[in-house]
Amino acid sequence: MAGSSELGASPSWYQRFVERLEPGERLGELLFGLIMVLTFTLGAGIELSDREETRSLLIAALGCNTAWGIIDAALYLIGRLSERGRLHRLVRTLQATPERQRAHAVVDRELRDRLPAFVSPQLRAALDAEVLERVRSMQLEPNRLTADDAWAAVAVFWLVFLTALPALLPFLVVGDLQLAMRLSNGILIALLFYVGGRWAGYTVASRWWTALCVALLGVSLVIVAIALGG
Repeated sequence: MAGSSELGASPSWYQRFVERLEPGERLGELLFGLIMVLTFTLGAGIELSDREETRSLLIAALGCNTAWGIIDAALYLIGRLSERGRLHRLVRTLQATPERQRAHAVVDRELRDRLPAFVSPQLRAALDAEVLERVRSMQLEPNRLTADDAWAAVAVFWLVFLTALPALLPFLVVGDLQLAMRLSNGILIALLFYVGGRWAGYTVASRWWTALCVALLGVSLVIVAIALGG
């Protein structure tokens, strides 16, 4: 059957990298990368006068996104370890709490924001009790990075790095430096608009309004960065 063959197939490159991140994480990295490179092209592009200056600008933008891609990937791994450490502390707290009422309160506080409001109180109480029993008998594994974490960190790097590439395309096909710079900035702003539209699909918000707000926010942040010397 097709379904079983798909389940047994090895993951595609897209699944191996991008789908290891939550949609909000993916869109956040794209937004960050676009703002970084737009800060270079929009800020320094006004003063460009020859090919050598343009080349230096594009290398700097590419190098900046490369560096921040590495930094973001490292911070992502730190965040994964931190979140697992928090869950480890929670499990140890529950296992070390003999009073069942206090332990139930801890479980309820942890699950309160993770479960939809339409779950009945009876079901919540039964779920809290089941979680508590399973946690108290749980054997904790060492908190270490996994292969999934490594692949996700690689995805973080590539999402930030690849956002710099669209800025280079106009300079490869257009001879006029000022026109190429305007096209480059236009492409980056259009991508901000696109990322905002995709984000709206996950937040159940107005697609066009959200896309416009994200694009305006991105440009505003770039202006602030330029004004502060960033």
